[in-house]
Amino acid sequence: MKTIQLSFFAVLLSCAQLFGQQKTDETYTLLKPDRVFDGQEMHTGWWVLVKGDHIAAAFESGKMTVPPSAKIIELKGMTLMPGMIEGHSHLFLHPYDETSWNEQVMNESRAERTARAVTHARATLMAGFTTVRDLGTEGAFYDDVGLKKAIEKGIIPGPRMMCATRAIVATGSYGPKSDVAENNIPQGGEEADGVDGITHVVRSQIGHGADVVKIYVDYRWGLNETAQPTFTEDELKVAVQVAKSSGRIVAVHSGTEEGMRRAIAAGVTTIEHGDGGTPELFKMMKEKGIALCPTIAATEAISTYHGWKKGIDPDPAGVKQKHYIFTEAMKAGVIICMGGDVGVFPHGDNAREMLLMAEYGMKPIDVLRSATSVNAAVFGLKGLGNISTRYFADLVAVDGNPAEDIKAVKQVRLVMKNGVIYTGQ
Repeated sequence: MKTIQLSFFAVLLSCAQLFGQQKTDETYTLLKPDRVFDGQEMHTGWWVLVKGDHIAAAFESGKMTVPPSAKIIELKGMTLMPGMIEGHSHLFLHPYDETSWNEQVMNESRAERTARAVTHARATLMAGFTTVRDLGTEGAFYDDVGLKKAIEKGIIPGPRMMCATRAIVATGSYGPKSDVAENNIPQGGEEADGVDGITHVVRSQIGHGADVVKIYVDYRWGLNETAQPTFTEDELKVAVQVAKSSGRIVAVHSGTEEGMRRAIAAGVTTIEHGDGGTPELFKMMKEKGIALCPTIAATEAISTYHGWKKGIDPDPAGVKQKHYIFTEAMKAGVIICMGGDVGVFPHGDNAREMLLMAEYGMKPIDVLRSATSVNAAVFGLKGLGNISTRYFADLVAVDGNPAEDIKAVKQVRLVMKNGVIYTGQ
């Protein structure tokens, strides 16, 4: 049996070679870490046997029969865990301190934005995130579906993608906007009006390849640009009914109390941001099984872009509110998904959200669950998020024990997606 020793420098093969590596159904790889997080609990003394693109076995080493032909990878000092799942990504955006959202949507060509998305996809994968829920191209139309297909065909390296395509906004509510009323400016989402209108747009986006329906249930379109609800409860209910009848989940952007109330009444799957959350609303979310994706990292990143120095300056109102809603959601027992709204901050730094979730009071083991098995369950991703027999061989090895020190999730040494091995960062 051939043994490969992974060191700090990971495997010696180049990424280019590894990207093209293919496995057959009879190819076995045995991974021997110090410990295995299976998506639920941490285990010591476990090995994981991969056959082709699936997990063949995962349990105590003494109980495992290893085929003589298996390639063995030693993962000394490391934790093996399921490939992490990014719950809120925008691969077609890049950090707002580089270029503002308005400038990206209005003045960057779709060719440039796609080229950026290709590099973002690779960075995401190499950071150990083998799946992303990408919640809107923000003006790049259906190019996320093309990116997804290019990854699936092996043209470029990247994570599995759940695409939301254009996302849905109420007419007149979204941006970019101009002070010249007659200017016709491309919008960051697809506009819809009324029950019939939103029904049509939901179906159109599904027809163009949407895996998840994303709706902005409120936005900064009130007087003096205050955040206010956009769609009525009836509009949201029919949108959810249409989407769920196709087997798709519904994610909603919401930052207001009333927007959240309408979304909860409509029966959405996840609420993104949730800054208008109250104990009463979180109780309703718990009862309905609606999950919260808090996007802490985006809130903190935007605050730093506005001059906030964390640890030096007092927390701004937005950060204080995020602490509040995150704490109240946990108290209420709301399902919490890991998703940072990456794109607001750099792709490849996805784990920033996980560190903040722990900083805001979540136990590291629960953070790990949130980024793996919880996200897989909420998003309906079968065969992902756990290390178990017959699951897809999407695996990540990190230095140390992230259940003791969550910062270990940023020390990625090996990434395996669909049985194909990539080096870490």
